[in-house]
Amino acid sequence: MAWFRRKDKGIQTPTEAKKEAPDGLWFKTPSGKIIHTRELKNNSYVVPEDGYHVRIGSKEYFELLFDDNLFTELDDSLESSDPLEFVDSKPYPDRIKAAQKKTELKDAVRTAHGKLQGLPIVIACMDFSFVGGSMGSVVGEKIARAIDYALENQVPFLMISKSGGARMMEAGFSLMQMAKTSAKLALLNQAKIPYISLMTDPTTGGVTASYAMLGDFNIAEPGALIGFAGPRVIEQTIGKTLPKGFQSSEFLLEHGFLDFIVDRRNLKSRLSTLLRMLE
Repeated sequence: MAWFRRKDKGIQTPTEAKKEAPDGLWFKTPSGKIIHTRELKNNSYVVPEDGYHVRIGSKEYFELLFDDNLFTELDDSLESSDPLEFVDSKPYPDRIKAAQKKTELKDAVRTAHGKLQGLPIVIACMDFSFVGGSMGSVVGEKIARAIDYALENQVPFLMISKSGGARMMEAGFSLMQMAKTSAKLALLNQAKIPYISLMTDPTTGGVTASYAMLGDFNIAEPGALIGFAGPRVIEQTIGKTLPKGFQSSEFLLEHGFLDFIVDRRNLKSRLSTLLRMLE
């Protein structure tokens, strides 16, 4: 049985002959469960065992919602400028270029129109991977233009929010987007064109304080963090201890801030039912 014995100590395999597992082949959930990424994708990026909704971006939402992943993107060339010549640890233009290279996105939102179960729709979807999904002038402008398209073509508008709030590098220019997008949504309301707001994890800051909470229907994914300021800031402001989980989608539904919570696996069918009801 000599073949069980290792004669030479140490690993003898040369580096070039070693085989590595490809990056991103497995996903580990917060509860420690391991799932193959192919299975995760086939399950709408929801962990089957515990229903955990993995954070995804516009690419994945467009694949899930648009029929056959066919859509026409709107204003895909818009990029942020540097009106304040802002510098923190690095100049703002360098930060934007780094985010663009890392994410292959132009900014923190993508807008497109297409069909959802045969129904025309305009979708704006935020990407948290781009500077924390922060709302700058480009985000506000693209959402405003998407609403204009919905108005001109009498098409329902779906906003998928996922953001850390206003983009500090644009200061007042960022905060102005709250008013601009809210005013555009008022025009959508006057035209009686449906607006559905889907809040995902996380939806915070100025996004929550503007377009995310202005839907004809405000809906959310399970377990999503939704709020304006952080718990510590609120507790220091009001001088009270807040209940556990008060910024979860479940808590907001219980207290009347949401119309319903929808599992991502049922999102497309629930949206189509809602749109047909509103026709």
